[in-house]
Amino acid sequence: MKKKTIFSAFALAASAVTFNVSAEEKKLTLMLDWFVNPNHGPIVIAKERGYFKEEGITVNVQEPADPSTPPKLVAANKVDLAISYQPNLTIDVAAGLPLIRSATLVATPLNTLTVLKGKVNNLSELKGKKIGIAIAGNEEATIGTMLNTHNVDYKDVEIINVGWALSSSLASGKVDAIWGGFRNFESNQLALEGYDAKAFFPEEHGVPTYDELVFVANAKTHDKEAIKAFNRALEKATTYIVNHPQQSWKEFVAYSPDTLNNELNKRAWNDTLTRFALRPSAVDHKRYDDYAQFMYDQKIIETLPKAVDYIPNFN
Repeated sequence: MKKKTIFSAFALAASAVTFNVSAEEKKLTLMLDWFVNPNHGPIVIAKERGYFKEEGITVNVQEPADPSTPPKLVAANKVDLAISYQPNLTIDVAAGLPLIRSATLVATPLNTLTVLKGKVNNLSELKGKKIGIAIAGNEEATIGTMLNTHNVDYKDVEIINVGWALSSSLASGKVDAIWGGFRNFESNQLALEGYDAKAFFPEEHGVPTYDELVFVANAKTHDKEAIKAFNRALEKATTYIVNHPQQSWKEFVAYSPDTLNNELNKRAWNDTLTRFALRPSAVDHKRYDDYAQFMYDQKIIETLPKAVDYIPNFN
């Protein structure tokens, strides 16, 4: 009888602890940069494997109706976190938006200047050619810098806004090159359509290296402990992906089989594995300052933000 009483008391205490943990679980809303795709692998795996829950948080993942709005929603306190791009974050901070970088998702550039092999062999051959872009913005700084490494001026090319029809515009001959497509997707999509593409990487042609995808939070209202928990879960997920690339692919597509389980995403998954940030919280302030200086020199931004002012320590 005594043993039974002790056991019952223990069970009651355990259930109370479970209730308290559940009651204290923090909720975060994360707005992606685009619809779910292999770039978001660590987020999906963290949800699928329960890593967020292990860290005491629940994460509501949302896809944007307009890809340009996620950072603005964070600044307006409509969502807790959003995925953005290091160059865009620099522009936003320089413009006065209350944003901070809270973690890195993809730690290398993904953007490329892509051509079809045989038609354009090097950047010097783009003189007098047409370059398609998805969204008008700071392309003059990056494309111009890349072209200058081969003695071609930005004014020597014609920029055409083709919207999101990047691959088809290149394949059809409407343009001679495209800017804005990711190296883990665009070349694979063209290959699946029977075209052999060549990608010129900005970081190999005069543009400073940067983090392609980063998480941003509100500088004034962010929950530091919740973000640290989010980052720990993200690191667990990334480690799992690196250790088990094929099994993690299966778990990734299980998140939404109808939209994720296809050949393009499978190829993109394999090409993205080495680009995920192994330590999402870690940051190189000089890397951010160097890129900000580049944008300032190119007159993309009018003020020069310092990394220490918008990248707090979440380790």
